[in-house]
Amino acid sequence: QVRLVESGGGLVHPGGPLRLPCAASGRIVRFNAMSWYRQAPRKERELVAFITDDGTTNYGDSVKGRFTISRDNAKNTVYLQMNSLTPEDTAIYYCNTGTYLGGIYYKSRSWGQGTQIAVSS
Repeated sequence: QVRLVESGGGLVHPGGPLRLPCAASGRIVRFNAMSWYRQAPRKERELVAFITDDGTTNYGDSVKGRFTISRDNAKNTVYLQMNSLTPEDTAIYYCNTGTYLGGIYYKSRSWGQGTQIAVSS
């Protein structure tokens, strides 16, 4: 079993920054990548970014240049640094462990409880 705990959510003004950590525990050695997803009201859950064990990263088109994913392997924690936030970034943000293979990220069934981000003036 993998346990993922997201934190750092809240209300932020447009243009502001926010940093989300996700702490992982349990059988995480099964996976070689971690990611952030988000789900806005009435929308499908979408991949925001992922990072592999060796530091390879990939971002969704809507966040490229604004968000940065990183990880601290010693702490089993993945971070999402979000800059220049807009109201369109309002969503619940979820952490996921997964597998990166052949250039594709495969998500697992291991999800955190999510953390709510609201971008509003």
